[in-house]
Amino acid sequence: MALQRENLKMVGKLGVITLGMFAFGYALVPMYKAICEATGINVLAIGERQVPGNAAKLPANTQVDASRTITVEFDVNVRGPWHFKPEVRSLQVHPGQLTTVMYEFQNVQDRTMAAQAIPSYAPKQAMAHFNKLECFCFTQYTLAPGEKKAWPVAFVIDPKLPKDVTTITLSYTFFEVGGPVPPAPQDVATRVAEPVAAKGAV
Repeated sequence: MALQRENLKMVGKLGVITLGMFAFGYALVPMYKAICEATGINVLAIGERQVPGNAAKLPANTQVDASRTITVEFDVNVRGPWHFKPEVRSLQVHPGQLTTVMYEFQNVQDRTMAAQAIPSYAPKQAMAHFNKLECFCFTQYTLAPGEKKAWPVAFVIDPKLPKDVTTITLSYTFFEVGGPVPPAPQDVATRVAEPVAAKGAV
């Protein structure tokens, strides 16, 4: 009997540890966001939390500044078995010019997975002037085995961007997460065929 009681105690302890591990895993993403907001790590912008399809307000000055050209570089980091890449590695755009870039995602495993992307910027001062009107970031998605998706990032660089900033790097880290996820936008497929706005503009 004593041995049985000890075994039951051990099973109970292991169950508590398992539940704690699951709870910690689900809490990682909100904890990460809170830490980034408090410390500035990854230079996360509050406006990133939009669900794709919800348009943000345009910057106060939407006039295109054709006298300036900004090089926007698109960098990706993958934390897991995914193929994740932008349609182009860089573009030249004018401040105030609406630009759209497509990103491709593919689950190369034989199981369904949920994943999410978090952005960051360089240089840091560009964050306040890089306005996204549509973005897949901070939204979780599921992809079936072998499934491939394409999602857009639409942005406008505020003409108030400091004159000494001529290159901006937009970086996304795409990683696996757990828990329930919302469906991907239904109207994205129609955007894939649209040309990238101002691609290669000078």
